[in-house]
Amino acid sequence: MTEGDTATVSNGTGDGSGEGNNANLNNSSTEHDPHFEPIISLPEVAVPTMEEEEEEMIKLRARLYRFDSTETPSEWKDRGTGDVKLLRHPSKNTVRVVMRRDKTLKICANHFVMPYMELSPHCSSEKAWVWSTKADFADETPKPELLAIRFGSAENAQRWKEKFDEAKALVAKQVLALVGNEEDNSDSDSSDGENDLNKTIDGDESVEAASEKQATAEVTEQLEKLNVTDKENAEPSKE
Repeated sequence: MTEGDTATVSNGTGDGSGEGNNANLNNSSTEHDPHFEPIISLPEVAVPTMEEEEEEMIKLRARLYRFDSTETPSEWKDRGTGDVKLLRHPSKNTVRVVMRRDKTLKICANHFVMPYMELSPHCSSEKAWVWSTKADFADETPKPELLAIRFGSAENAQRWKEKFDEAKALVAKQVLALVGNEEDNSDSDSSDGENDLNKTIDGDESVEAASEKQATAEVTEQLEKLNVTDKENAEPSKE
């Protein structure tokens, strides 16, 4: 057998039997696609994320840390990597920081943005920020947290700070509006109270005047009766 014959046999072109068998095996494996109906069909269930009524101001990928002061010594602990978002409620004008871990989608940050919050560079890094919150709901129960977040680039970190400051301004404006409404309501309540008090005083004065008038009339009537009685009891005049 020559080298050419060997190549022909190895390629299955000698008697056609090798290539045909391989082709049949390949066809049977690709054509056979069994389908099994499930015993129990599970309908799709829509799971609300509690973010349906909020608008997304920004969404960036980052890694979050929390400062654990219960350890000795205190240390930064990794809370997870995922997408961090600023969510604004259009009617309430509130803004939340919400972050979920990759794959599991478990919440690792959930708190409101407040006007007093400040983003500070972490260890002089251009990619990381540090801030504190008095009530974070990531663990369902609110508790104060000192958080640090690190972005993939300095540009993303700067974008986050700009949107964070914008959210603070929106919340501060809403707080001032609420305080102004409360002051207006208190002023109107006080003016209404003064009007009611004046009405009450005027009513009391009119009642007192009517009572005094009635008493005067009664006294006058008694005096008139006394004069009539005195005249009747007087001695007759001598002729």
